[in-house]
Amino acid sequence: MSAGSLGGSPGGFPALVLNADFRPLSYFPLSLWSWQDAVKAVYLDRVSVLSEYETSVRSPRHTIRLPSVIALKDYIPSARRPAFTRFNVFLRDGFSCVYCGEERPTQELTFDHVIPRSRGGRTSWENVVTACGPCNLRKGSKLPQEIRMFPRCTPRQPTGWELQDNGRMFPPNYLHESWRDYLYWDTELES
Repeated sequence: MSAGSLGGSPGGFPALVLNADFRPLSYFPLSLWSWQDAVKAVYLDRVSVLSEYETSVRSPRHTIRLPSVIALKDYIPSARRPAFTRFNVFLRDGFSCVYCGEERPTQELTFDHVIPRSRGGRTSWENVVTACGPCNLRKGSKLPQEIRMFPRCTPRQPTGWELQDNGRMFPPNYLHESWRDYLYWDTELES
């Protein structure tokens, strides 16, 4: 198939990927496939097309409109225990410093051991929090009670659902109009 009609934009026309229950596989990062992967999945009969772009691609024998929303035919269960990663710690803490509460861009955030490693603290969900640089420097290797810096909430391992829910608060910069109903279908309607 030729992408000539796509204006040479390889990242253009992504497809929102929903699980078989019509919920996004992930909110943050949003579960998107390239148009090439989406078209391949359609031809392999692995997905159902729920919405399409106006743009088409052609091969010598076929013309297909690019899918904008697809749903997997087989359900993929979400992980019961989220991976302990820097990104997931930031997501759990809402991309905000747990000490001063200020929301910052990811590149300005660090993580802090509430009980410093030099004092026997472990690198775990229950001891690592998101901190801004100034707060992390101020706290240093001191215990919270020594410097009177306490996390605003007790660090703990989140569930996969909690991370997904937090991810909804940080929508990507670009949302195609055909995705909106599928991303926020379980939000409360205005009365």
